Amino acid sequence: MTEASLPRPQPEPPSCTGVSAPAVLGISGYSGSGKTQLLVQLIPELATRGLRVSTLKHAHHRFDVDQPGKDSHRHRLAGAQQVLISSAQRWVLMNELRGAAEPSLAELLLQLAPVDLVLVEGFKRESFAKIEVSRRAAGKPSLWQNPEFAGDIIAVASPDAKPQACTLPWLDLDDPTAIADFIISALGLAHGST
Repeated sequence: MTEASLPRPQPEPPSCTGVSAPAVLGISGYSGSGKTQLLVQLIPELATRGLRVSTLKHAHHRFDVDQPGKDSHRHRLAGAQQVLISSAQRWVLMNELRGAAEPSLAELLLQLAPVDLVLVEGFKRESFAKIEVSRRAAGKPSLWQNPEFAGDIIAVASPDAKPQACTLPWLDLDDPTAIADFIISALGLAHGST
């Protein structure tokens, strides 16, 4: 049987399900810019405001959340398409692509439980709203200046002074409270919309 590892359900219109799609915002930038650090500061800041937040992280390299020798790892090696592990604290569903194409961001978003906001790290080549995390010290060019990415960048979070050429909102990377305020305003999220 050759089926894709992730189910590909078609989302129903919000009026049919009573559940609206979550807001989606990317946190983009090059490796070493501080994306993950910003995310781990934003998540509790947004949660204290009553927002349910999920994250979706794209890995550019091979990764494994399973441990060799464990039963679940043995199930996958035996050829299982999906392995679900559950305990009293958490559950994880692993999907093996088995040569199928990597799912798109839209397909992955369909796999998440309903929340108010999904913060996405990575997927910088997909078109959706993003805050760029930028540091001159990282020695990488700014995404907001690159025509390939510029149209999706809605703000820049940086510890550096704002360049005169930038017309985007410039956020202090060291002030997650102000960045959370910007996200709520820019995406039209209500405090405690859950």
